[in-house]
Amino acid sequence: MKIVIINYGAGNIQSIKFAIKRLGYEAVLTDNVEEIKAADKVIFPGVGEASSAMSKLIDSGLDTLVPTLKQPVLGICLGMQLMCNATEEGNTKGLGIFDVNVVKFSTNVKVPQIGWNQILDLKTPLFSKVEDNAHIYLVHSFYAPICKETIAVADYGIKYSAALNKGNFYGTQFHPEKSSIIGEQILRNFLEM
Repeated sequence: MKIVIINYGAGNIQSIKFAIKRLGYEAVLTDNVEEIKAADKVIFPGVGEASSAMSKLIDSGLDTLVPTLKQPVLGICLGMQLMCNATEEGNTKGLGIFDVNVVKFSTNVKVPQIGWNQILDLKTPLFSKVEDNAHIYLVHSFYAPICKETIAVADYGIKYSAALNKGNFYGTQFHPEKSSIIGEQILRNFLEM
């Protein structure tokens, strides 16, 4: 199986590669359009600020490629947010895969949310063998509200989308590569789809 991690200079690449390796697979880090198209699975990571990350995607032409991919694609953290219509962070237009706009947490909670939280209302095979209230690791100041594409929910002063799905596209606000055994199971589920 060919697993590709999209390289656009905005990702937590090494920990994702190590997590995939622990599962017995190898992943290739690339920004090559043909190599990404030919992959069996695509991981779209993201750490950092939305507008600069989107600029890097646009500069490399990956902004037009990602929404056209037919194989399973997993967006992680900022990767998931960039797959939405838009984000308030830097007033950034997204890739429009998920029909929701990302917004900032209110001042009623400590921002960013850093650390462990629980996920519930789990849907789709991405969460096979994962139970409601499983603990996952998050670092974020912005979130996708609950919408028709929500497949997992977390609560941080407000319930929000911890994961999204539309067709072959999946997104997790949390970091499966940093979420211990639960995250490993979610990554395994994605790779075995």
